[in-house]
Amino acid sequence: MANINDIAKRAGVSVSTVSRVLNHNPYVSEEKRAAVQRVIDELDYTPNRLAVDLIRQETRTIGVIMPYNNNQAFDQLLHGVLNRSAEHDYSVMVLPTKYDQVKELRSLDRLKNKQLDGIILTSRSNAWDAIVPYSKYGAIVACEYTDHPEIGCAYMDRYASFVDAFRLLRDKGHTRVAFTTARGEESNSTRLTFKAYEHIFGELPPAYHISDCYSMEDGIRAAKQLLHAKLRPTAIYANGDEVATGIYQYARSIQLEVPEDLAIIGQENQPVGIGLGFSTVDHQLVKVGEQAFDLIVEKSRDKIEIPYHIIIRQSI
Repeated sequence: MANINDIAKRAGVSVSTVSRVLNHNPYVSEEKRAAVQRVIDELDYTPNRLAVDLIRQETRTIGVIMPYNNNQAFDQLLHGVLNRSAEHDYSVMVLPTKYDQVKELRSLDRLKNKQLDGIILTSRSNAWDAIVPYSKYGAIVACEYTDHPEIGCAYMDRYASFVDAFRLLRDKGHTRVAFTTARGEESNSTRLTFKAYEHIFGELPPAYHISDCYSMEDGIRAAKQLLHAKLRPTAIYANGDEVATGIYQYARSIQLEVPEDLAIIGQENQPVGIGLGFSTVDHQLVKVGEQAFDLIVEKSRDKIEIPYHIIIRQSI
């Protein structure tokens, strides 16, 4: 099997020149670059990427910790990362955890083992005290706000968005408002939703919150509980447009009109919500993913806020 010395000898250049060509160094004349590339093609030479990575001290690969795939919110974040990775010729390793703390730490170990240049946390199950020590091995960027100086973040102000969504429903005349979330109160996002609700409406009736909602089927399940409550809510804030679609389908199946009998607002401006005319809170997650990638590549610990938008359509 040919090696870098064979290429240099046949091309009539130094080993360092071959190395520069392999590493796309611009400081090589076009004549020498063409001669080296011709020999590489003749010998069908493929460089040992691990050896090249060790020399460069980078892998040009980043990890994305995601609790789930096939989830619109996380898919949008990943889409943003992939947009940027294609532009910058980086590879992306998706690291699903299902919110398993041990799996999450094993993924972070890839930084320590020099398998990745950095890691983007789309969501997390471990406390920051367990995560921050890994930042000495490579860049870590979160898709939520953190004041830890070692961790960069691309984030949106979720609490403000929740307050604005609930305020919008209140201003439309609703006082019996329910909501759905993905996780229970172990989730920071869920805790912020509770806090925002209480800020606008006061104490939350226990029957007005349904967790473990990720899909259209979950929306149907949530609607079956919420819409048969003793005091039926007149508005529901769903934690995703797919969940909102399930709520809408069940509401229509029991002859409730939207928005006359039930107002619905979703999240993330997904195609199904656009098609059905749902009002939605767009957290611009694709942009969050793009910015998170940029922070990783720049090895930046900056805190970048991405603005959210509330899009009002006929569902409220």
